[in-house]
Amino acid sequence: MHAVLPADSVAELYQSHHSWLYGWLRKKLGCAHHAADLAQDTFLRVLRAPPPQALREPRAFLTTVAHGLLTNHLRRQALERAYLDALAWLPQPYSPSPESRALLIETLLEIDALLDGLPPKARQAFLLSQLEGLRYADIAERLNVSLSMVKKYMLQAVSHCMRIGAS
Repeated sequence: MHAVLPADSVAELYQSHHSWLYGWLRKKLGCAHHAADLAQDTFLRVLRAPPPQALREPRAFLTTVAHGLLTNHLRRQALERAYLDALAWLPQPYSPSPESRALLIETLLEIDALLDGLPPKARQAFLLSQLEGLRYADIAERLNVSLSMVKKYMLQAVSHCMRIGAS
């Protein structure tokens, strides 16, 4: 277990910089609600994270934490938008119910979170294998890499998923 910043240090950081962080996020997102959520998530992450050696530049530290959360938020929004766009092309009898859509989006976001942090080619190889059912040789051809490289990507992806799933 990592040591965390003392609660009073986080409280001081929050009081001193929350408004600034919220404003920064609001400019980036153009949405007050999402900015408020991400500002809160930033401080939750700070509260749970190992303490930095010395916090000389609190705004730079908060920006770094918030930027990671912002990137994840935007990627997930794009994923959800792409899924909903794909559904829009389905004929009405094949379109999933709103409940099914919500469950599918939640599952897609969980998969995305699970694969977060993988190098792009390892992520792509894993998805081609699992979602499209491609054989390793076909993946190698599609990614323009060797068969042994695909095996390395798959080992990397499966190991990553097992590590993340266990935590």
